[in-house]
Amino acid sequence: MRTLTMLFAVALAILVNSVTFANPPGDIEQKLEEMGVTLYEMPAPTANYVRAVRSGNLIFLAGHGPMKPDGKNVTGKLGKDLSVEEGKEAARYTAIALLSSLKEEIGDLDQISRIVKVHGMVNSTPDFTDHSQVINGFSDFMVEVFGESGKHARAAVGMGSLPGNIAVEIEMVVEVK
Repeated sequence: MRTLTMLFAVALAILVNSVTFANPPGDIEQKLEEMGVTLYEMPAPTANYVRAVRSGNLIFLAGHGPMKPDGKNVTGKLGKDLSVEEGKEAARYTAIALLSSLKEEIGDLDQISRIVKVHGMVNSTPDFTDHSQVINGFSDFMVEVFGESGKHARAAVGMGSLPGNIAVEIEMVVEVK
């Protein structure tokens, strides 16, 4: 009887976990649409690399910058040219760029099981210390879109410069079904 009770408890835990983190078909893209977010076709990489590499059920995304809907990047240094709020907005744009590349890679964002790891780089002055606040623009967006599955391990670091003077660059590792 105790074994049967344990099996029932394990089965219930699996069911609850799958219901908590599963997304109905089309749910993620519908959520983005409701948020007023449009994914776009990403330009080809400008150097000898690819935007995404899949290894097993993990997808490693190359660093992406804060591309706005008009195709231009948010540029400037935090602590000099941009406020923390502008940096957070740049990080959010970067999240949209990464999801756009991810959609091209896997075809359906509902295949995402979890956002695993994020490495956020902030173009900043030497005395700027709010890197984590800037990258929160990315992290908060991922949780808004994916719920608990959007919470991730993360680094937020300052850089003396970034390519093209972009405000932020973010890499991401995602687990897919």
